Amino acid sequence: MSLSPRSGAPARARTPARLALACALGAAVSLVAASGLGGLVVLAAAVACSALTAMGTWWALSRRGAARVAGALLAVAAPVAVLVLYTRAGLWPAVLVAAALWAAAVACSRWALLRAREPEGMRAVPCPLPRHPVLIMNPKSGGGKVGRFGLVEKAEALGARVVLLGSAGETDLAAIARRAVAEGADLLGVAGGDGTQARVAEVAAEHDLPFLAISAGTRNHFAMDLGLDREDPARCLDALTDGEELRIDLGVVGGRAFVNTASFGVYAQVVQRPDYRDAKAGSILDALPDLLLGYSGHTLDAQTDETKLESQQALLVSNNPYSTPEPTSAGGHRPRLDLGLLGVVGIRVGSAAQAADIAVRGARAAGLHVLASRRIVITAHTDRIAVAVDGEALSLPAPVTCTVRPGALRVLVPRHRPGSRTPAPPPHWRDVVALAFARSRPGAAAEDRADGADPP
Repeated sequence: MSLSPRSGAPARARTPARLALACALGAAVSLVAASGLGGLVVLAAAVACSALTAMGTWWALSRRGAARVAGALLAVAAPVAVLVLYTRAGLWPAVLVAAALWAAAVACSRWALLRAREPEGMRAVPCPLPRHPVLIMNPKSGGGKVGRFGLVEKAEALGARVVLLGSAGETDLAAIARRAVAEGADLLGVAGGDGTQARVAEVAAEHDLPFLAISAGTRNHFAMDLGLDREDPARCLDALTDGEELRIDLGVVGGRAFVNTASFGVYAQVVQRPDYRDAKAGSILDALPDLLLGYSGHTLDAQTDETKLESQQALLVSNNPYSTPEPTSAGGHRPRLDLGLLGVVGIRVGSAAQAADIAVRGARAAGLHVLASRRIVITAHTDRIAVAVDGEALSLPAPVTCTVRPGALRVLVPRHRPGSRTPAPPPHWRDVVALAFARSRPGAAAEDRADGADPP
């Protein structure tokens, strides 16, 4: 994502940006100075290792049988071979110094980018606490977190009415939520996975009622981006007695709301498989060769507000953009859910070289497109398109339109949330260079001193 500097951002971020560049330069210089030509060997070996590991990973994912085994071996053997090379050449001291300096460079770059960004915006406001909250809980979600954390008893002790999915034939989420509204509920909440959260959030938005997310699913991506405690879902219930309200967006795909993502192409087809729920990893490995190499499935075309994407193998549309192009990675996080934008990630990979390009260059690779748009229309050479909506499998008539409903959902959250601090952004070196050499505008230094910033 692009940098959105504050008024005094260049001055605030200049010192850590310059430290980042100095450490990065020091890492390269230390290798050459300490090892001479050996330092250049280290750099060349590291680049080669990255490329070979990416190629091996591509073969392991896109092939079967002996080719898959060979790819897996290459992905492991490449870094092992580099380690052996370093050891035999006696380059360990130089490598360790360079690694330490590079780690410092990355840390300083994150510090600089974090200082330069706009305040995250999703500022909660005071709100009246609910008197008649209704919480829908899925006892099977997250391996039984509802029972393991005593969520039913704790919620009822706080005055909430709890409806357990599966009890007395209660399975239709939307019907349960609408009946609760008709009976006087002034808050709807869910303890379950992201797909369950989305269905009830849609009803809450329809009636402009506050919504409570309880992190009782497996991964809880939505809860993470709201800053909620994913380790102890019972802490989400604190919102009932000490809460505040966020106003966030909802994504819409084919008329259905989603809180996280709508995925098309490779991942969506994997989710459609009947064995996916019971053996997710095995299903993905079995299906990927056909999907990635184009032996099955259909490529996708998409039209955003300003850009046309053609022949994509996969498209991921998110309710607000992620901070990295890899939403499922450790850095996958949406800093804001109130921008009124969809994040769009398109991928087209047909060879090991293209896979290596994406692994090395990330969002700048030719096969990866990272965009933001208010609307996207997806088409394919088929009457229906497979879609995974917050992890749930659907098939929608083509073309499929995704839009965003700005500020559609009121979310009640605890005032004290462990994840409400903004994670450090991944390093984007072009932005770091720009910050390091940015010129201060008049008065910026005074603003920085008032904010407690370090002097430039």
